[in-house]
Amino acid sequence: MNATERGIREQFPLWAKADLDGARPSADKVQVVVGCGTSVHIADSIAVCLNAHGHQSRAVPGNEWTRRPHDYVPEAVAAEIIALSRSGESTETVAAARASQSAGQRVTAITCAGGSALCDHADSVIAAETHAEEGIVMTASASLMLLLGMRYAGITLGSPTIEAARRLLEAADSTLPELIDGRTHFVFLGGGAFYGVAREGALKMQEMSLSQSEAHHPLEYRHGPISLIDERSLVIMMYHPDTLEEEGLLARDLLSKGAKVLGLGGPGTISLPVEGERGTGPLVCLPVLQLLGEYVARSKNLDTLAPRHLTKVVTIG
Repeated sequence: MNATERGIREQFPLWAKADLDGARPSADKVQVVVGCGTSVHIADSIAVCLNAHGHQSRAVPGNEWTRRPHDYVPEAVAAEIIALSRSGESTETVAAARASQSAGQRVTAITCAGGSALCDHADSVIAAETHAEEGIVMTASASLMLLLGMRYAGITLGSPTIEAARRLLEAADSTLPELIDGRTHFVFLGGGAFYGVAREGALKMQEMSLSQSEAHHPLEYRHGPISLIDERSLVIMMYHPDTLEEEGLLARDLLSKGAKVLGLGGPGTISLPVEGERGTGPLVCLPVLQLLGEYVARSKNLDTLAPRHLTKVVTIG
């Protein structure tokens, strides 16, 4: 077991320690969730959760918010910023926080590095301890920022969800080698707050295993992307309770075209239940997607501690 896998398997005690320390969004301002890479995918899911709990929100990549904020939120609309960065040093996210403060907007940082540059440009800081061995690829840190963001949105998330995620990872573990055998095309599908996690699953697959991967809303998949499905495809379907029936029909269609389907919360070649407190399914599924990337990398003799062309912190200039 390498350090990447240990970080995936040993993240749950860190979830139990994560604390919002009373932070909460303002009721009268649009919540702009900013990040880069993994963090902007996590931001997508957090923004959905904020909207579902009565806080108008959207996710924006860091440099887009710095350079074109009014393409995303009209100038006349009051906004506050939630900036996500594991290291707190990502150039584009720090710049977005700095620009937001200069514009008079309140900034809340969610990070795994208290005392970082991002914290210097935040009005409040929510910091979590990530796994000591986490390398370039974000695993436990991504889960922790999603957990804190979901709580910030108003979702109740405690030990029942943490135990549900642990059980799902254990249940998926023995099924993954069979599912990935002979598969070189990986598709991650999820609606609502699952979509950001689907995007993160696709990114993990690319970073860790240099594999062809993509992410879509489930019912959008028939509108063109399904043309790539064949006997080399593995589809990870994260079922949303609101659209379980429609997504089940899609899964059957994909199976008939030669794909294998990992059904998280619904039918598939392998079907596993997604439990936990209401609305926490995206977080419960995330460690499984991380472990999937590690297993595919291992099958290709790739070292996830040294992913190609990547560094732990993206700094520019």
